[in-house]
Amino acid sequence: MIFSKNYFRRIYFILLIFLLSTFSQSKSNQSYSSDVSGFNDLILGPQINKRTNWIGNKVVNPSLEILILAGHADSQGILNGSGTSGEAVALKGELSLDKNISDELFWNIKVRDAIVKLGKRRGLNIRSYEPGIRKIIDPNDERTNWSVGAKNVKKGGYSLEIHFDSYGKYGNGSGLIPPLSSKLNNIDESLARSFGRYPLFFRGGLGAPRRGIRILEIGKLEGSLERNLRDLQSREKMIKLIANKVVDAILKGIYKVDLFNPKLDEGNIFLPSSYP
Repeated sequence: MIFSKNYFRRIYFILLIFLLSTFSQSKSNQSYSSDVSGFNDLILGPQINKRTNWIGNKVVNPSLEILILAGHADSQGILNGSGTSGEAVALKGELSLDKNISDELFWNIKVRDAIVKLGKRRGLNIRSYEPGIRKIIDPNDERTNWSVGAKNVKKGGYSLEIHFDSYGKYGNGSGLIPPLSSKLNNIDESLARSFGRYPLFFRGGLGAPRRGIRILEIGKLEGSLERNLRDLQSREKMIKLIANKVVDAILKGIYKVDLFNPKLDEGNIFLPSSYP
C-alpha cells in the first residue's frame, strides 16, 4: 500500500496536537494539585462536626478594629487553663517547645503575630494584645485576654482569640466558636465557612464567647499539622499558610458581602436578627 505525503502530514499534525493537548492538561493538573495540596484537610485535619444553624449576616465596616488574642496567654499553670500540650508531648514523649508554657500557647502566639503582621500589610485595622503575665488568677482582671477583648467588643470592635484544639478524642477539630450574640456578622460567617462552624452554645457557653469574643480553633494539635509546625524546615511556611487562611477569610467577610445573604427557612425563628 502506498501513502501520499499529505497522508503523513495529516498524521503528523494529529500526533502533534495530541501531544500538546496532553502536556497542557498535565501542567494544568499539576497546578491544580499544588493549590489543593497546599492546605485544607490534609494540613489542618478534621473540622468540627456538630449540628448548628447560626448564620452571620451583619455587614461590617472595612475600618472595623480587629483585635487578635493568643488563647491561654494569661492562664498558664491554672487548672484547665494552660491549653493542650499536643500529641507530640502528651503521647510521643517529645520535649515541650518552651518549658514555661504549653505547646498550644507557643503556637497561639506565633499564629497571632503572623495574622496581625499579614493583616496590616493587607490593609486591615488590626492589632494584637499581649498580657505579659502568664498566670492571672482572676479572669476579670483588667489585664486578661477576656477583659481586653470584651472592652474592644463593647467599643464596636471585633475580638478573635486563636487556639489549637486538643489531640485525639479530646478535641473536635477546626472551626469558629461564635460569641453568644444575635448580631453575628459576615466575618463570623466567612471564618466558619473556611474553618468550620461550632454550635452557638458550645459546652454551655465558654468564657470568651460570653464576653463577645470569638474563638478560632485552627485545628487539633496532632498529626501532620503538629509535625509541620514542629519541623524547622516547614514551620515558617506552615504559620504563614495559617495566617493567610485567616486573613483571607476576614477580608472576604468584609468585602464579599454578596456571598453572605442566605434566606431564612420558612417557620424558622431561631435568632431572627442573625438572618437577613
